[in-house]
Amino acid sequence: MDPEESGELLERSSLGSVGARSLRDRITRDEAEDVLRTAALTATAQTPPQDREPEIPSPPVEVRSGEDQRPAAASGARSISASPSGPDTAVWNARSQAEPTKMIQSVQRALRIMELVGRHPEGVTAARIAFDCGFSRATAYNLLRTLVYEEYLRRDENGRYKLGREVSARYSQLTRATTGPLTLAEYMDRFSVETGYSTLLGRFVEGRPAITDMVEGLRTPHVEEFAAGFDDGAHATALGKALLATLQPADRARFLRSAGMRAFTRRTLVEPDALEYDLAIYGESGVYAEMGQFKDGMAGAAVLVNAKASPDNAVAFGAMIPLKEIRTSWPRITQLLRDAARDLMSIPDLGRLSGRKSNSTN
Repeated sequence: MDPEESGELLERSSLGSVGARSLRDRITRDEAEDVLRTAALTATAQTPPQDREPEIPSPPVEVRSGEDQRPAAASGARSISASPSGPDTAVWNARSQAEPTKMIQSVQRALRIMELVGRHPEGVTAARIAFDCGFSRATAYNLLRTLVYEEYLRRDENGRYKLGREVSARYSQLTRATTGPLTLAEYMDRFSVETGYSTLLGRFVEGRPAITDMVEGLRTPHVEEFAAGFDDGAHATALGKALLATLQPADRARFLRSAGMRAFTRRTLVEPDALEYDLAIYGESGVYAEMGQFKDGMAGAAVLVNAKASPDNAVAFGAMIPLKEIRTSWPRITQLLRDAARDLMSIPDLGRLSGRKSNSTN
């Protein structure tokens, strides 16, 4: 049977049951399938190209909450906007690359949440996050629960989500990798901004442990006594303990007899033996601490920047933390203080503070 005859049979049958019964009357089932297949191919080949409606693919659209929904550039197309110059060039190049063929959707969704929360410092509710990001509430809650657990987000007392501590930690790592040496003042400012806690710097001044600089953090309540020049209560503060630890036991006992061991709170250590035990325990970890010993409701942690230095050259760096947060903050703050001790050793003006000559030519 030639293609023309097959085409007539196909038209008459309209690929329906009536035509199929007509075909079964004339040929076997297998032959009918061959005929219909041949007829369909012939009809397609004979259709003029201009009669076919061309397929127009929809341009890919990258949808982000809070941004204009513009079609992304087609693959291989040249952008009409000029590429930026300067520090933004690398970012522009990364965003202008073709979208990877395989991406993890849950990671993308988590990043959309982080971007949305970052644009709202006042915090965002879970319902708003789900709506703006186009997620179901179940999906949003699962992602939020994970981000809060990993401390990239935190949930305040009003149920709003805000950026968490790990965001500042990643920013700190980024700035350390991309910026030059900071001054002591800049480093303390950054530490307080990133952690939210007040930071202290201290050394021996005229034979007494003293605060030489302080930057207040938003999460730490104001303590009136803690200011530059304060040199009392070394036995009750983390900064003072770190500096006292640099003294020989006999020199430390002599200092305590002269300065006294005043009881600032009911937790203050007022016996030299108790303080010696305290210094021995914390000295092993390298992070000295006090929990409500100087002021009720407050805690402190401190490290020696140059642990092997003599008392005259010793510098201590510390942080003040609300006592109610110490349980959750302790692992992270101790690690940050250890990092700070290492970082501060490379800061040019540390030598001037500790009485040593700096190697910097600034």
